[in-house]
Amino acid sequence: MQNQDCNFTPLKNKLKEQLSDITRQLQHIIVNLDQDSSCLLGELDLVRTKFLEAESISSTYYLNCFLFPFTSKYQEIAKSIYHLSQKKRGALIVIQREDGLDSLITPGIPLSAEITSPLLESIFVPGSPLHDGAVLVRKEMIISAANVLPLTAKTYGERKLGTRHRAAIGLSEISDALVLVVSEETGKTSFCMKGTLYPLSISSP
Repeated sequence: MQNQDCNFTPLKNKLKEQLSDITRQLQHIIVNLDQDSSCLLGELDLVRTKFLEAESISSTYYLNCFLFPFTSKYQEIAKSIYHLSQKKRGALIVIQREDGLDSLITPGIPLSAEITSPLLESIFVPGSPLHDGAVLVRKEMIISAANVLPLTAKTYGERKLGTRHRAAIGLSEISDALVLVVSEETGKTSFCMKGTLYPLSISSP
C-alpha cells in the first residue's frame, strides 16, 4: 500500500525508530539463545508490545496518507475514530474520493456541516437517530448521516462479519471510497478499500 503523494515524515521516522528498536531487541534475544540459564520470555513479551506499538504507528501513518489528498480534516477524522474505538461505539464513515456515490447509497439525513471530531462522535452516540447507518464525508464537510450502503455478497469462510463491515466492503467493491469502521462489540477499528478490510490500531491523538 503506497501513496506517492504521502509525506508524513515525523510518523515515518517514529516508525523507523520503533522497527530499529525491535531489530536490536531481536538480535539480543538471538545472541542469548545459546545461554541455557537465560529466560527470554520477558524479552519476547517486550518485543510483542513493541510490535503492537509499531502497528499503531503504521496504521496512523497509512490512514493519514489515504485521507489527506481528499480532505484536510484527516486529523479530526482519525481523532474521532480513536475516541469511538475507546468507547466501543459502532461507527461507519465513508470518505468520498474520485467516484461519485449518490447513486450507490440510499440517502439518509442531510447535515452539510464542517467536520469536527466532537460532531462525528456525537452522531454515533447509541440511541441517537443518526447512530445507525453511515456518515458521508466529502472534502471538509459531513454531507449526511444515517445513509444505507450496499452490502457485500461475498462470504469470508468461517469469519462472520457484522452489518457495518459488510456495508463497508460492499461500497468499496463498487467505488473508490475509503470506508472506516468501528466495531460496537469489540471497539476494533478497520478501514476498507477496493473490497478489502485492513485493521487499524490508531495511537492516542
